[in-house]
Amino acid sequence: MLNTENNQQLRGFEDFQSFVWSDIFVGSISLPDAFLRRCFFHYIRFPDADTLRAIVAVHYPHIQQQLLSTALEVFFELRELPGLKKKPSTSELLDWLKLLLAEDIPPEVLTDKQQKGGLMPMFGALLKNEQDVALVEKLAFLAKRQGR
Repeated sequence: MLNTENNQQLRGFEDFQSFVWSDIFVGSISLPDAFLRRCFFHYIRFPDADTLRAIVAVHYPHIQQQLLSTALEVFFELRELPGLKKKPSTSELLDWLKLLLAEDIPPEVLTDKQQKGGLMPMFGALLKNEQDVALVEKLAFLAKRQGR
């Protein structure tokens, strides 16, 4: 193989094989023990609020801090909701914030339970699974019905 930056020939192991396995639905597939013994595992913890703030600052440096704080509270609350098939990720948080900024949504609307049936605005950006959307809609309906 030729390195195009300096025209040097690169040599590697002819029998080298690399596999990357990303199991976003942890536990959804069982792999054979013989395969697992040959794997190197690296688990990446989900970013905490401070790390997410830093990530958001790179993408939206002028975001209003009250909006970001409220959005992160709602985001982490949603991630902790029992029964979600797919918890919202950093990417979904960034997409959601982009929509909130584009629509100029004030922070207080994010936690206003009287807003649109008790649902947070643009929640479809956070939930990518039809069952998760149905779960959140049902919980919002029940909360509104109970007057919370």
